[in-house]
Amino acid sequence: MEKHSYLSRRKFIGAASTAATGLVLAKPLLGFPAILKNYNNPNSLIKGVQIGVITYSFRSMPDQSAEATLQYVLDSGISAIELMGDPAEYFAGKPKNPINRRKMYGLRRKQRQGEALTADEQQALTEMQAQAQAYGLEVAKWRAKASMDKFEQVRKMYTDAGVKIYGFKPSAFGQDNSDAEIHFGFKAAKALGASHVTLEHPSDDAHTKKLGKMAKKHKIQVAYHGHTQQTPTFWDTALEQSKFNSINPDMGHYVAAGYTDSLEFLKKFNKRISSMHIKDRTTPENGLKNLPWGTGDTPLVEILQLMSKEAYSFPATVELEYKIPEGSDAVKEVRRCLEYCQEVLG
Repeated sequence: MEKHSYLSRRKFIGAASTAATGLVLAKPLLGFPAILKNYNNPNSLIKGVQIGVITYSFRSMPDQSAEATLQYVLDSGISAIELMGDPAEYFAGKPKNPINRRKMYGLRRKQRQGEALTADEQQALTEMQAQAQAYGLEVAKWRAKASMDKFEQVRKMYTDAGVKIYGFKPSAFGQDNSDAEIHFGFKAAKALGASHVTLEHPSDDAHTKKLGKMAKKHKIQVAYHGHTQQTPTFWDTALEQSKFNSINPDMGHYVAAGYTDSLEFLKKFNKRISSMHIKDRTTPENGLKNLPWGTGDTPLVEILQLMSKEAYSFPATVELEYKIPEGSDAVKEVRRCLEYCQEVLG
């Protein structure tokens, strides 16, 4: 396993507590975290490394509108994001989803992790999947006629607040989506100012070839995300198919998949990475856990320092997946992750 010289848990939690409670102070203190000095004008570009966040990280927050999502981003101190589809699409008028997505995603995650569903859970998941299929048809009809004006308004709202949208992740690029929906996804991403769209790798060579061809028409990258199915050769075929196909790796999942060559991977593929997710997971030997940063096996220190040293241009995207401590919330925890990055790179 890679040598992992991470910050101590005590140092990380101590710094994070200062960040979480410091907002009530009237003026900065000596050694006050830089994130709070820029609280009203976020700047998460640290030593040349753009720290971003995927707005999926705020899924537990009560309001999922574009406006509320922007406030979560600002409150966390982040200045660049990978935007999930819903906040922008709902702002643009997408029909509301009748499904309890949190419950559905939870059941899917349970399945993906190899846990058996109860009979009631399986029935609930089956019913929600049928509802999701009907809802998907409704959304497809809306996307076929959707104006880009509202997406441009979202871009302006975020830009005016000091937040850059570098990636966009709508549910428009799957095998079940129509060509019209895929074209919509690319156009919406461009209207938002994103350089690339992201999606889960479909594990379908014909589909990645198709998306690469369509991406060329729109002059925007398609970045494929991976979970624990990632390997050092996972993206090879897609990358060979089109220069508009790229990588959206997750280095936490990569470690959880059992690979110890994270730095070598980044050195090899850095020119084909559009953005990269970071989280702290443990190896299979240590239980495949999602943990607060600095307490797992992901070599976050080495990854971030390599990015700074080599001036890699792709963003490092915070994806919050560890359990939120009692008394905290997603915004505070993303801010803690950013504070960790500042300690590492400062």
